[in-house]
Amino acid sequence: MQSRLPFDDVAWEKSDNVYFKWRAELLKQDNLREIAMFVAKYHHGTPSAVRTPLTGAYNVVVVIDFREGGSTLIRFPKPGKVMFPEEKVRNEVAIMRYIEAHTSIPVPFILHWGTKDQSPCGLGPFIIMEYVDHACDISDALNTPGRPHEERPVLDPSVDQAKPRKLYGQIADVLLQISTLSFSKIGSLTQVDEQTRTMAARPLASNMNHTAWNFTTLEATCRRCNIRDLFFIPHHTRKSTPPSFNLSTYLFRKLSLEGKLSDPEHDSGPFKLWCDDLRPANFLVNSNYELVAVIDWEFTYSAPVEFSVSPPWWLLIEQPEYWPDGIDEWVTAYEPRLQTFLTVLREREDALVQAGRLEDQHRLSPKMQKSWDSGDFWVAYAARKSFAFDAIFWKHLDARFFEPMARLDRSAWERRAELLDDEERMQMEDFVHRKLDESKIRVLAWEPAE
Repeated sequence: MQSRLPFDDVAWEKSDNVYFKWRAELLKQDNLREIAMFVAKYHHGTPSAVRTPLTGAYNVVVVIDFREGGSTLIRFPKPGKVMFPEEKVRNEVAIMRYIEAHTSIPVPFILHWGTKDQSPCGLGPFIIMEYVDHACDISDALNTPGRPHEERPVLDPSVDQAKPRKLYGQIADVLLQISTLSFSKIGSLTQVDEQTRTMAARPLASNMNHTAWNFTTLEATCRRCNIRDLFFIPHHTRKSTPPSFNLSTYLFRKLSLEGKLSDPEHDSGPFKLWCDDLRPANFLVNSNYELVAVIDWEFTYSAPVEFSVSPPWWLLIEQPEYWPDGIDEWVTAYEPRLQTFLTVLREREDALVQAGRLEDQHRLSPKMQKSWDSGDFWVAYAARKSFAFDAIFWKHLDARFFEPMARLDRSAWERRAELLDDEERMQMEDFVHRKLDESKIRVLAWEPAE
């Protein structure tokens, strides 16, 4: 079974075309000069140089150097790659200011932000913030030496343990501070005025770049995010979707409806801050590997506590579904790194508890160990990862909640389908037939306004 569903090549091409057209406008020299002068109004200086724009997965960054010293950057969401750009920017500004006010986590200072209508050259919503000098990010620091830049980073298997321990300790401090922030409901922060922010908006998650969904508890997350993803697929031009995916989604929904995917005591909160995109590349360090900034807080929202007590998936840098040798080999490589991380996390917890800066109830290490041992890690991971969902379900969730099967084949799936009621089976069959019909014409549902 493939570790992840294939991407939609028609949608990908459409997305690329939108982005390349926008990038061509950005790179025009007149536009770069206008951007520099626009940023100068908030940096209060004279631009001396505009650096080559930097491109990430979701954003493009333009750094402007100033004659008087210092640098400032302006960051735009990538059209065609970000489906809700103005909402993303608005939410990120609110959460960065909240973190700055309620923790000691170093985040870049925001000088100004605005909508597309307020942007230079009409390039889109933007954030202007201080540029933080740094040597590298933690992903670069731990990446396998000599690995080509165009390849996805992977933890250096022979790394000196002193390096990850030092870096893990600083990441642990950040995670522990985030874990103390509690909210009464799930959602994204909205800035009412300069002093007031409330959790009033829908939770904007990274998965929403593929589909849109809302949730109120982990059970609702499990019901909504994947079922809504399921019904998003008719607007997807993928030629085929594995029959196992349709069945696994309904089985996952069945488990959630029966209350088997979470602890009921957590359903009413408190809910914890969660960032879908928080990973080593977000942590900037100096030449001594000391943390100087944590960046890219998009897709941050208050979420089910099961998310925040899951151990970090990024200890190997690479995600399970992208691991070259498969998910089983990812687990084998991951477990010793997890124990190293949990050891460092316990040390930081002990120090903070002794200093009176952390209460015992806010320790994460025992909760993360329990999440991994119980398999709850995979429940939360599957709920957040539509394209990896099918493989995760059959490899880590099916046997846990249902009778183990010797092999996954058509007869096994037929036996699993018998666990669904008549209405669920009929819905699933109708969906499969609809997908087969639509695969013949491959019409893409594209929302240009997004």
